[in-house]
Amino acid sequence: MDVVDEKIAEKIKEDAFSRLMGIKLIEIKPGYARTAMKIGKHAVNFNGVTHGGAIFALADIAFGAASNSRGQVALALNVNISFLKATQIGTTLVATAEEISLTSRTALYRINVLDGENNLIAVAEGIVYRKKDLLLVPGT
Repeated sequence: MDVVDEKIAEKIKEDAFSRLMGIKLIEIKPGYARTAMKIGKHAVNFNGVTHGGAIFALADIAFGAASNSRGQVALALNVNISFLKATQIGTTLVATAEEISLTSRTALYRINVLDGENNLIAVAEGIVYRKKDLLLVPGT
């Protein structure tokens, strides 16, 4: 990872919501990011299974990291998610976001959420609008 990539990763790791949810950025490179979260009591619903909002948050943070990984501000236009398998407290989930298409103004990402046994828990697809603004101010 070069200095710019490290600075982008550090900026993304500052996200307060990620910390609140216990979501960690594991890997980031241009067009790609991987996040992880261990499911605790804070992330289960009244049925005792992982809350869909927690899974969506994990996928969304991977999506946000991947889409901003090139250093250009990217904002979500749309995200669709399908939940495929329930998980419980103690499960570690990993979300991987990969760039499928990139233009000067938009980009498409596919996000897979897996458990520790590589079972597919959820799959999502997101589109971003790529602003002209840079994620990092030059010289910082």
